[in-house]
Amino acid sequence: MEPREQTAVLDRDQLREVTFDDEALMREIVDALIDDTRRQMLLLDAAIREQDATRCVRLAHYSKGACANVGARSAATILKEIETKAGARDFSQCQDAMMRLAQEVDLLRSEAGAL
Repeated sequence: MEPREQTAVLDRDQLREVTFDDEALMREIVDALIDDTRRQMLLLDAAIREQDATRCVRLAHYSKGACANVGARSAATILKEIETKAGARDFSQCQDAMMRLAQEVDLLRSEAGAL
């Protein structure tokens, strides 16, 4: 069994698997993921500021699944943390995680440029 090709930011083997190794589709999917995640982050940030735990959990869960499906595992891990912390109404920890998520999405954008 070959080792999986992955970075801390993006599991390229998983991305290849879901795109049937289509490089153009890989770029398109990662670009769409980044755009969607950034939109969701704006909504999530508002929900955190409003201390709306239900909305935070829903938004984080949605984005976590999208990231995990295409191999953006680090972002998915941070979103899982936000989902858990929001469920516990620990909004200060959610805000800290959001800062890390913003950095992770920037790294993902850089990684996407190498596809």
